[in-house]
Amino acid sequence: MILNIGTKNGKTYQVDVPAEKESFLAGKRVNEEVDAGFIGLAGWTIKLTGGSDKSGVPMRHDVHGQRKEKILLSSGPGYKPDRKGARAKKTVRGDTYNQEIVQVNAVATAEGSVAIDTVAKKIEKKKE
Repeated sequence: MILNIGTKNGKTYQVDVPAEKESFLAGKRVNEEVDAGFIGLAGWTIKLTGGSDKSGVPMRHDVHGQRKEKILLSSGPGYKPDRKGARAKKTVRGDTYNQEIVQVNAVATAEGSVAIDTVAKKIEKKKE
C-alpha cells in the first residue's frame, strides 16, 4: 500500500506502508483523521482524503461501505466532464478502506517532531 501525504508547504511525500501495518487503515473512512505513528511519523496527524483500488477505481466520500458501485456522476472524483452538464455512469469504490485499496491519499493536519524526509520520499512534479 502506498500512502501519499500532502503537507502545508505544498509538497507531497510517498510512504510505502508495510503489509503488517496495512490493517491499521482497514475500516477507516474518507475524511477521518488518524495518528500517523503507525508508519513512523510520531506526533503527526493525517486526514484521509481518498485513494484507489488495485484496478484504479477511485474512492468517493458519498458512497458508503467497501463496495464497488456504478453511479451517475456529473463531477468530482472519478469523472471529469468534457462539457457543461455532462453526466455519465462510472464505477467507483466506497468510502471505507480495506485490503483492496493500494493507494491512499492524505493531508497532514498536524506535524510532529519527526521529519517526514526520514520516512518518505518526495514526489517530484514534472513541469511540461
